[in-house]
Amino acid sequence: MKKLFYLGLIGLLLFEVANVYFIMPMPGSQRMNSIDLAYFLYQWRWVFRAVFALLLLIGLFKAKWKRKWTVAIPLLLVGAAIYMANFVMAADHMFYQPKKVLMVAANENKVDTNRLVIGIVNNGEAKAYPIQFLGYHHQVQDTIGGKPVIVTYCTVCRTGRVFEPLVNGKPEQFRLVGMDHFNAMFEDATTRSWWRQVTGQAIAGKLKGQALPEFFSTQTSLADWLQLNPNSLVMQADPAFKGSYDSTFKYESGKSKSALTGTDSLSWNDKSWVIGIKSGDLRKAYDWNKLKSERIINDKIGDNAVAVTLSKDDRSFFAFELPATAGKLALQNDTLLLGAHHYKMNGKGIDTAATLKALPAYQEFWHSWRTFNEGTLQYR
Repeated sequence: MKKLFYLGLIGLLLFEVANVYFIMPMPGSQRMNSIDLAYFLYQWRWVFRAVFALLLLIGLFKAKWKRKWTVAIPLLLVGAAIYMANFVMAADHMFYQPKKVLMVAANENKVDTNRLVIGIVNNGEAKAYPIQFLGYHHQVQDTIGGKPVIVTYCTVCRTGRVFEPLVNGKPEQFRLVGMDHFNAMFEDATTRSWWRQVTGQAIAGKLKGQALPEFFSTQTSLADWLQLNPNSLVMQADPAFKGSYDSTFKYESGKSKSALTGTDSLSWNDKSWVIGIKSGDLRKAYDWNKLKSERIINDKIGDNAVAVTLSKDDRSFFAFELPATAGKLALQNDTLLLGAHHYKMNGKGIDTAATLKALPAYQEFWHSWRTFNEGTLQYR
């Protein structure tokens, strides 16, 4: 009977460790293709717990124990491990969604304008979400121009993405459940499927293979965003989490020393920055160091002429698809020139009603872009 007790005790301990190991950044865990195993353990967690607990209890009450304290100590240790795995180390107990999304006009803004933001526009309404806050919350659910959006950010991949939180045509709620291949992972409230932050795709569960509609977004400094969108609303710190937000610029500036969120200043290493852009079904990455040096890169992706630009603040970047016969895009201070016309950095015409066609562009770690954009091209 004692064997049943220890079998149940060790089995319960190993299960709780495994249930966390595969979906949290632990040694080796994020380099495995283990999402199906992780989801299986999670879905059947109460069955595993019940079986091991039953073995433990049978052994506990049926066996003859000379010293009761010899039983109490391992039980306390396993209890502590269970608490750590399910509360201290659980993703949604480490990072919380804002209790209230506070949006104010530029004249009431308290956020440092040097901060990076994820900006979106819809139906004449513009909003900016500081990465300082997104990095902690991982997701912020909001509406813009009458449309629901979920603004997401993963600091380990340096990926900002905005989606419409619609599953099978209906609004859905999500919670942070862990990560896979170093990318944040969400669980929907209805089917408990798991969704990848960087792509918006369901990677495990009933809805595996489905994807959330992506909403076009731009990453800039708040100063540049407000210059281009002076009537924009700006997300403010939630008072309930002020102590949890990063008060430094180390992550945003690439000076963080963390193994997970730190930046490699060299090019094309795992933690190097790239600008990844999407043009049709093709993907291409541009070295951040080269973009900082040249400030504008004219290129081709497939048959399409494209340009990637960097503002003089060294933070705000944009990508465009150019008309085939228009020639190369030029940059003068923060004004774009194409042919005889001038454009703002976001492609809106200054002396013309025309607007340049903006392409989805993202600043992220090379390991992330390479992993989640299989077959990506590189600009050398």
